[in-house]
Amino acid sequence: MDIRIKLFLDSNPDYKRYLRSNSYWYKTLIRNPEMIDVFISEVKEKYKLRTTDKINNIIDKIDMVSKFINVLR
Repeated sequence: MDIRIKLFLDSNPDYKRYLRSNSYWYKTLIRNPEMIDVFISEVKEKYKLRTTDKINNIIDKIDMVSKFINVLR
């Protein structure tokens, strides 16, 4: 595996965890290091790290607090 790719993967625990649970990515990244962008997008989708997921999470929390406040009234 390319050293830059290896260092990049080691720098993020989510990438390492996903790589360990989906070991086919080892072979893919060794053979084709340009697939790192696809790997990253797959990890973000799996662990809900995309911007849209974060926004939805915040909206859900605000909605929960709003409902809690309405119950207290």
